[in-house]
Amino acid sequence: MTAAPTYKKKDFMSDQVVRWCPGCGDYSILSQVQTTFAGLGVLRENFAVISGIGCSSRFPYYMETYGFHTIHGRAPTFASGLKATRPDLSVWVISGDGDMLSIGGNHIIHALRRNFDINVLLFNNQIYGLTKGQYSPTSEVGKKTKSTPYGSIDEPFNPITLALGAGGTFIARSLDVHAKHLQSMLVASHDHKGTGLVEIYQNCNIFNDGAFDTFRGKAEREENALFLENGQPMIFGKTTKMGLVLDHTTMKVVEIGDEYGEEDCVVHDEGNFIQAQLLAQLKAPDFPVPLGIIYRCERPTYEQSFQDQVSEARAKLGNGVLAELVKGGDTWRVEG
Repeated sequence: MTAAPTYKKKDFMSDQVVRWCPGCGDYSILSQVQTTFAGLGVLRENFAVISGIGCSSRFPYYMETYGFHTIHGRAPTFASGLKATRPDLSVWVISGDGDMLSIGGNHIIHALRRNFDINVLLFNNQIYGLTKGQYSPTSEVGKKTKSTPYGSIDEPFNPITLALGAGGTFIARSLDVHAKHLQSMLVASHDHKGTGLVEIYQNCNIFNDGAFDTFRGKAEREENALFLENGQPMIFGKTTKMGLVLDHTTMKVVEIGDEYGEEDCVVHDEGNFIQAQLLAQLKAPDFPVPLGIIYRCERPTYEQSFQDQVSEARAKLGNGVLAELVKGGDTWRVEG
């Protein structure tokens, strides 16, 4: 295997002019992905960045790697096919909440259950940005947009709960502007053998500005975000130290002091599926927003099982001849 050269961020920056709205959170995510790729030790020609349709889906143009700009909602399908036939590649899927969870909903759940070793970055801005501000599958109830002038009556998808239900083996969440944290989640997803899904809260400053203000800024994060660390108690807050304790079958926020100590707080266990389901339900303003690796487990990847079957068939039957396969079997003649 050829050793990867020492890359820098600029080695993954294409010559294309980046065309997003000034102030869009996508700029930060692009920068963190380029920085992360430079340090992964993977040859640049072994990366493939695949997107669907939407603002975020311009991503492959801005990456100096191979890639596809595919069709609406189908990026996970293209990525699955590529990984099945080229398991040596590092495959990354870029999609938004509208693209992936609406028309692409069926495709992402099957990619997750099959457990291809691909990395899925879900840019969640809770709006349709490219088509000018309609509500999306993650928009909150009551959201007033051009397509819901009286407020949305749809219950939104919870991407983390959806991924857990589909059998995801690596599920994490980060923020567009938190550079170090986002980079650490990208590296962890890359290192995981299986489908890694990283939900990234991304601000759309044109059509949904401020959707994550309660925990997006540095000061707000320190107070209202729960940074998960495996094996560590769930504690948050800077001015007042708070924690999460288990109250029967639900989480409860408590103040660390006379009544509750750090030892009373729930300890994060990345491999605990039930705990992950509880974390997925935590929402501002009643709870801190969990950021980090919410759930991780190991099971065989699809492409490895697929390659094992192919090897077994070849051992029994030989490599085969394509011309004989085409000519073999029953044939029919269709006459006009």
